[in-house]
Amino acid sequence: MPDMIESIPILSLAILALLAGGLLIVLAPDHRTVRWVALTVAVLELVLTVIILVRFDAQLQGFQMVEKANWIPTLNIQYQVGVDGISILFLPLTAVLFLAVIIASWNMVRVMPRLYFGLLLLLEAAVMGIYLALDTMMFFLFWEMTLISFYFLISLWGIGPQRRFAAAKYTLYMLIGGVPLLFAFILLAINHADQTGMAIPAGLSFDYATLLATELPSGTGMVVFLLLLAGFAVKTPLFPLHTWLPVVSMEGPIAAATLMVGLKLGAYGLIRYAIPLAPEAAQQLHWLLVALAVAGILYGALAAMAQTNLRRMLAYSSISHVGLVVLGIASFNIQGIQGAVFQTLNFIIISGGAFLLTGFLYQRTGSTDFISLGGVARSMPLLTAFYFLFGIAGMGIPGTSGFPAEFLLLFSALKTHTGAGLAALVGVVIGAVYFLRIYRRAFLGAATSRVIVEAADLRKHELLIAAALALLILIAGFYPAIVLDVTRVASEDWIANLATASP
Repeated sequence: MPDMIESIPILSLAILALLAGGLLIVLAPDHRTVRWVALTVAVLELVLTVIILVRFDAQLQGFQMVEKANWIPTLNIQYQVGVDGISILFLPLTAVLFLAVIIASWNMVRVMPRLYFGLLLLLEAAVMGIYLALDTMMFFLFWEMTLISFYFLISLWGIGPQRRFAAAKYTLYMLIGGVPLLFAFILLAINHADQTGMAIPAGLSFDYATLLATELPSGTGMVVFLLLLAGFAVKTPLFPLHTWLPVVSMEGPIAAATLMVGLKLGAYGLIRYAIPLAPEAAQQLHWLLVALAVAGILYGALAAMAQTNLRRMLAYSSISHVGLVVLGIASFNIQGIQGAVFQTLNFIIISGGAFLLTGFLYQRTGSTDFISLGGVARSMPLLTAFYFLFGIAGMGIPGTSGFPAEFLLLFSALKTHTGAGLAALVGVVIGAVYFLRIYRRAFLGAATSRVIVEAADLRKHELLIAAALALLILIAGFYPAIVLDVTRVASEDWIANLATASP
């Protein structure tokens, strides 16, 4: 029996279950059944990802549970999935966030619920594919698949008058960002043919492990790195390619904004692909990464402080925080990469949770502008308390998961780029100032609106979401080894790969 369980292709099952769930929703007889099918599939996905995590051995090097099959044999493109210490924790946390979004959308979506929940499951399948893919073309397929769901979610269920413009802007940015990624992966495949002396297409390789081991000439490596950096910078987003995020945060539905702010797929792409596949060029251009990071940290923090709307504030805040992640990556040391992975995981539960709470507030008051708020704590004490917890976690207060991640990132930056590290500290201080200022104006003081005075606090399902995410924040805050032990071996391999390619 154990051998039979081990032989189950559980990684593929984690993707296929979501796609099958999307098809089942189409067959659901009524709207109530649609919601229950989506919830059941989301719970099943969480169970599968937990099983994957339990089966994972954090002490082993390389990828585990690898599943492989021919996909496009004439071009040597394969269906290949696997997990390592960098990707493994993204699976259950992403499943938690999607489950929270589905529960939060339970009574909010009354128009075309079949399409809405079907798109959410399709999007989750694409995101899981991004984390699991070990073939660059397969990764690119899942990467582009996310556009379909986000475009329709924003344009059809957006809450702003310019939601269709926001959907078009986002899609255009992502399509443009996808072009350099595709060119980079093709260049890497052609370089493999050149290095092995084999003719094209027989010598092409899109296999991630093979490309890691293939020598990359300096000139080609520089081009590949810049192409990958450009493509992932759009999705992250890094300043100055960030302008789509505040627009989508204001115009799109809370679900889409929550997933965009919480799932930093661009940052994951930098960690998984851009640095390891062109390590020499990445180290030569470390100054570029540092410059982009510092610009994002300071610009995002200052822009967040100037906002008068909670949703725009959270959007700019995430731009500042992701800049700190890139700064940690550019440090090229074990503290930096572990801190970057830790903080990218934090985005899922901290930023995603804060945006969901903002959505609950919008649902009750019809606004997230400061001028329409104030005194929220009097009628919604639970929502106010959880918002404060997510806020201080974003600030990196000890006892929350934000503290070990930010400490590792700042330590690594001060160790390798002292000036940039000091600038990051300034950004962290500004972040504390704007959150406390905004929190005081929006949640404390006297209630001036009858809508706020009569508003109900968190309902049972909303309280469940907030409590679950808060529990994860506190567990990782008081016991960060639960994350660091899992990522240690893979992070050491990541650093070793850079060391062998030092310019």
